[in-house]
Amino acid sequence: MTRRTLFPALLITLGACASGATNGATRRVAAAPAFSAGNDAATIARDIGYLADPRLEGRGTGTAGNDSAAAYLVRRYAELGLTGTLQKFVAKEPVRGGEPRALPTQNVYSVVPGRDASLRAEYVIIGAHFDHLGRSSTGALDPEAGNIIHPGADDNASGTAAVLALAARFKRSPAKRTVLFVNFTGEELGLLGSAYFADHAPVPISSVQAMVNFDMIGRLRNDKLIVYGVATATEMPDILAKANTGGLKLNAVGDGFGPSDHASFYAKDMPVLHMFTDLHDQYHRASDVASTIDAAGEVRVVEFAERVVRDLADRPARLTFTKAPTTSTPRAAERTGSGVYLGSIPDMGSADVVGMKITGVRAGSPADLGGLKTNDVIVEFDGTAVKDIYSYTDALNAHKPGDLVKIVVLRGTERTTLTVTLGKRGG
Repeated sequence: MTRRTLFPALLITLGACASGATNGATRRVAAAPAFSAGNDAATIARDIGYLADPRLEGRGTGTAGNDSAAAYLVRRYAELGLTGTLQKFVAKEPVRGGEPRALPTQNVYSVVPGRDASLRAEYVIIGAHFDHLGRSSTGALDPEAGNIIHPGADDNASGTAAVLALAARFKRSPAKRTVLFVNFTGEELGLLGSAYFADHAPVPISSVQAMVNFDMIGRLRNDKLIVYGVATATEMPDILAKANTGGLKLNAVGDGFGPSDHASFYAKDMPVLHMFTDLHDQYHRASDVASTIDAAGEVRVVEFAERVVRDLADRPARLTFTKAPTTSTPRAAERTGSGVYLGSIPDMGSADVVGMKITGVRAGSPADLGGLKTNDVIVEFDGTAVKDIYSYTDALNAHKPGDLVKIVVLRGTERTTLTVTLGKRGG
């Protein structure tokens, strides 16, 4: 799960790049173990064990370990009788004071066709990111440890294993709609892989019923499961209630924006859900290792998720998308800065744009109330020129909640000045 404390909102898209980009031919790919049939908990534990193995060095985007993880996922889909497809691209990591760093990388996806002739041209996306911090101390909560492997067992080998487990279940018993299983890279750098997939999906994005995301679901405690996005479709609360036959204690969060890959799809006006078993002391630390995972607890999450996805995929009608009200998240208190809140979602996909382009605005946020709109480009913040995400963040954090500020945006070719009262993050 991404922790980009620089960015006031956590949806960051990547720079324009070609989907046919290839990774360096000299990268060494670690061999994946052979698999035998086993129960779900054992298979989940085995998948997490491989992905969190120190030989993959934390699966940092653009590294050999990340490539090894992608190759492993292709093999695992093949073992399930499915085709795993690499979606190659060049991610552009924002770098303060310099040009974005180009990182050749890849998403991985597979497809289980729907069994209903009238619905199989519609889709449900099941996704999770498979990258982690690698050896980088950026975003780590143990930066004093320096150049050390962060295995990322819960974050997010656990979500990746859940996607594989669900792929096996739907391969055995397909739904009426087609289900896409997607493993994203670049989440820890700002949702780069999911943003690329949402912009370059192999199916029409308008034909997607919903996206269900898994990020950190390997530490179920006291039966508690947090689910984001419950207010992104009017039918979602009833769907979750009917699916919860296993006695999970659901903590429903309405907002579709949040610190993981579902936000890339919610920005496309798509109903989303994000499942999460909450933070823990090993989060973004080198101690997030495979031995801390509760595989049996993860099976319970997978079983619940399967019931949810089957409802989404089998119901006759499309969901009714709604713009969810902004809500605070359990991670809001971790973010650094002044605590000031605007509610705009920055779009880093326009590398040649001077200013900060907005890819979305949180419903009911100060940005929304002040009149900011998707595709606006912020060029001035209360008298300070905005040239990129960094100058925007510096200008925002120079203020405090309650300040009345003038924000100048380019809306197409028109320069517009808006007056906004800044809010308090998490308030």
